[in-house]
Amino acid sequence: MKNKIIILVCLLIILVGTLFIFTSKKINSNDKNNNLTKVKVAEVAHTIFYAPAYAAISNGFFEEENIEIDLILTAGADKVTAAVLSGDVDIGFCGSEATIYVYNSGEKDYLVNFARLTKRDGAFLVSRTKYDNFKLDDLKGKTVIGGRKGGMPEMTFEWGLRQNGIDPKKDLSIDTSVAFPAMEGAFIGGDADFVTLFEPNALSVEKQGLGYVVGYVGQWGGEVPYTAYNARKSYINKNKKVIDSFTKAINKGLEYVKETDSSIVAKDIYEFFPELSLNDLTAIIERYKTNDAWADSTEITKEDFEHLQQIMTSAGELDKKAPYDKLIYKAK
Repeated sequence: MKNKIIILVCLLIILVGTLFIFTSKKINSNDKNNNLTKVKVAEVAHTIFYAPAYAAISNGFFEEENIEIDLILTAGADKVTAAVLSGDVDIGFCGSEATIYVYNSGEKDYLVNFARLTKRDGAFLVSRTKYDNFKLDDLKGKTVIGGRKGGMPEMTFEWGLRQNGIDPKKDLSIDTSVAFPAMEGAFIGGDADFVTLFEPNALSVEKQGLGYVVGYVGQWGGEVPYTAYNARKSYINKNKKVIDSFTKAINKGLEYVKETDSSIVAKDIYEFFPELSLNDLTAIIERYKTNDAWADSTEITKEDFEHLQQIMTSAGELDKKAPYDKLIYKAK
């Protein structure tokens, strides 16, 4: 009987010790999280085009920089900028053209870009008809669902057409009435000949046998700070350490995706796209890699910023250029 009591006491000691260790680890973990600076980020869309950012989150690159990300989907660059300007979020992630519109509107606490993620348009041109050797001239006389008027996807598409001798106003019809999230559905249910789609929507249409990817808009539009992170001027001035650390984490994500096999990156970001198979996710990441979609670093050069404004001017959406030195913050 005495031996049984001793054994029971020993088991209780081991159990209590185990619980203490577990509780201590949990407390330490919570303490660690409490030391992180929480940053609310509004992203303009949820797409594999932003894979380096998701990889930075899943691999703990932000935590290494003492930042905890609260990522909020805020569809549309106009809605992202509204969320940042109102203070509902700290950082916005959208096309850099939105910050130019805000600055030119006379906003005193305007938005400043500080880190780009992508350097080309992320859309693929999807055709309802299969082409063995597609050429941009094949768009003449056709109808294309091109995205919101004044948005980067539609403006970059028009720029690419003009650079190849095609007048987007006369040689074809571009439908700008369809909102970004509805473009795939509008193409499937409508009668347009083409649509410009980001991933995973382009692959989705292909897998359903309802369309064929025939080109990459990013190749026609050239390099620009296509999607970049921004914040209010006042926020950056007060939180330069956070901005610099945030930028470092994104740089780590860009380098990681560039150097890592697409199948491994797919596993890293699978939690963000659980509706896809790993094979499809891998194929899409490889498609963006092959087409050189992601920035080599977060730096936004004056040349690329000027090209962005060239595209906007060409589209008839910009009357006055915005100054590079005011709208671009260079993190240390």
